[in-house]
Amino acid sequence: MTANLNPHISVDCVIFGFDENELKALLINRDPSEDPASSGKLKLPGDLIIRGEVLIHAAERILAELTGLHDIYLKQFGIFDDPGRLDSSDDLKWLQERSGLPVERVITVAYYSLIKIDKRIPTDLSIAYNAQWYPCSSIPAMIFDHNMIAESGLDTLRREMLTEPLCFELLPEKFALNQLQRLYEAILGCSLDNRNFRKKIQRLPYIVPLNERQNGVRHKPALLHVFDNEKYISIKKDNTVFII
Repeated sequence: MTANLNPHISVDCVIFGFDENELKALLINRDPSEDPASSGKLKLPGDLIIRGEVLIHAAERILAELTGLHDIYLKQFGIFDDPGRLDSSDDLKWLQERSGLPVERVITVAYYSLIKIDKRIPTDLSIAYNAQWYPCSSIPAMIFDHNMIAESGLDTLRREMLTEPLCFELLPEKFALNQLQRLYEAILGCSLDNRNFRKKIQRLPYIVPLNERQNGVRHKPALLHVFDNEKYISIKKDNTVFII
């Protein structure tokens, strides 16, 4: 495998998930043999690309290996090429030993992914690397510039979710408006006025109410809705669509 790796280009993925209350990011151990509780060596899911591998295919491979999921939303959002991004001698030494290559400088292409936490399927690799969800509001220190990459991914998600229906990648197929509002608040990092939010959402023809209510909740069951992608696409053809 080492001979097939490109020592100069990597792909790193910021994998976002939502658990009804918090937006979270999936982080892994730097090395399966390390204990993150003692070493603190956490990282974003990523790797050097394979020679001849298209970047998006590398991102899809990494996501599939860690989560077991395919056909998940992936978006390239940045290139990180600071010559000093590998300056940490300890981290650089680890990368050189792990890859078996004389790595000196690596340019990484970053993607963000949106998945439903309750549908993530653990794989042998995710278990070996102790993949865990961490709240985006308190992501611990990671190797290299991975904290900067994660923050940049979150900033991009915040901008793009205002004009793209990204939030529905993180929600159940049928959702209540309070679930949708909590998701927006978790991503934007602020509270939204409940009445105004509902008025805006109820005016959107592609968020369709159902004749169906929540089950198994302690509070009064809320009306469920679905996102109609066909209606969204037809409207977007002639307009700039703002979700909220």
